[in-house]
Amino acid sequence: MSTSTVSRDENVQRVREGLGLLTAAAMRRLDEEVVWYRQLPAEDRSYVALVAQTGINAFATWFADPKQTPHGVGEMFAAAPPELTRSISLQHTLQLVRLMVDVVESHSDQIASPGYERELREAVLRYSREVAFSAAEVYARAAEVRGAWDARLEALVVDAIVRGDTDDALRSRVSALGWSGRGQALVVVGEATSGLDDVGTADLRRAARRAAGDTLVGIHGDRLVLVLGGENDLQAAAGSLLGRFGPGPVVFGPVVASITETPASARAALAGLAAAPAWPQAPRPVPADDLLPERVLTGDRTARRILVAQAYRPLQEATGSVLDTLSAYLGTGRSLEAAARRLYVHPNTVRYRLRKVSEITGWDPLDARESFVLQIALALGQVDVED
Repeated sequence: MSTSTVSRDENVQRVREGLGLLTAAAMRRLDEEVVWYRQLPAEDRSYVALVAQTGINAFATWFADPKQTPHGVGEMFAAAPPELTRSISLQHTLQLVRLMVDVVESHSDQIASPGYERELREAVLRYSREVAFSAAEVYARAAEVRGAWDARLEALVVDAIVRGDTDDALRSRVSALGWSGRGQALVVVGEATSGLDDVGTADLRRAARRAAGDTLVGIHGDRLVLVLGGENDLQAAAGSLLGRFGPGPVVFGPVVASITETPASARAALAGLAAAPAWPQAPRPVPADDLLPERVLTGDRTARRILVAQAYRPLQEATGSVLDTLSAYLGTGRSLEAAARRLYVHPNTVRYRLRKVSEITGWDPLDARESFVLQIALALGQVDVED
């Protein structure tokens, strides 16, 4: 056996004997210099430490036979659970690799046989490149698995919102999907475009996030359901996404305070979508609350309560005969003069009282569409009184 072979074997043996020193030095450097490591939960810190130790041990195994492709690299990351890729980023992992390289280099004079320090430093640099490539592959696989899981979780969350489930788990589930929870939320529904595949859905999700901030995407049969959240103008955001829907009505529910209240917005939006064909001239998108009369015709009891509460009751409680004036105006074919004759007042008095109706309810009796809303509200109120 040649002297060089003996010396190299001795070098390998010294590296193996120095594993404890390298591991201790790496842990000390992690704790002293790496801020994100100190901020991890105790369990995750222990896994990171295990990854570092496994990596150093794998290097020593490979160093014994450097002619072979570096092995043990995959095992380095297999030592920790897949969930660790959520706690530390790929950039953090590469920082960990650089730290390990620096530790070995800084201790090469202590560990390597005299004259073999350079060989050790070159070996660890080569090995670190393999570790970096392996890390990238691990994170790519984790991202692929996580993407499939996130898609299933997103579908379950949107389905729960549509069904009206508001259990305590909803907030944690959307948080796992990256929902920030800042600002308000609303639900938008419409027909889905044909052939909306995974790539198209991902592109839609990115566009919705640019428009609103937070977003969830759900495909329910031929319907597309978007849950938008954030501090931007969510109604404007819904309008900017019109091109992502198929033909036909697009309806958005009322803005709500948080994700846990989105089932109410979803109910209104879906009820509006079902009723929208009754108003062919409706704008696109249209607020669900602009479809209250049509929703009443489809049996939506929530719309019925809203109309009575927001239109009939305030007029019934108002002074100045505004309810009687509205009834006369609507009952005479929306004629100011005919209403004035029926009430024995001047047409200007009718006009004044109708302005009061608009101030009280927010709906203008002189507008064709809004007078229709008021007429439905008046009829509903009368039926409720008789009941």
